Amino acid sequence: MIAGVLHFIKTSFYLAIMPSMLPHPLALVYISGVAEILGGLGLLVPKFRRPAGYGLIALLIAVFPANIKMFVDGIHHQGLSLATVLLAVRLPLQIAFVALVNWLSKNS
Repeated sequence: MIAGVLHFIKTSFYLAIMPSMLPHPLALVYISGVAEILGGLGLLVPKFRRPAGYGLIALLIAVFPANIKMFVDGIHHQGLSLATVLLAVRLPLQIAFVALVNWLSKNS
């Protein structure tokens, strides 16, 4: 939920990692922020936990191109650095995030 709120506070950061091929980047930043907030809230309510989990998993998959762009931009601008290594490590961690959301959304 905190990451969702950050979409509204640090909008420029999220716009910078938005792949340029996507239309209406500002709207997509806000929509993904709302989706993160609602998904987090949904995980807190047992009745909505599973659908919220499905939505968050879909969101994690949908934002993966932004994670790739952040890594590629980092390599392009900084070369190999600690920051770019951490961005590279984050890419496969997306699978762990999906697994974690799946596990959390199954538990009541």
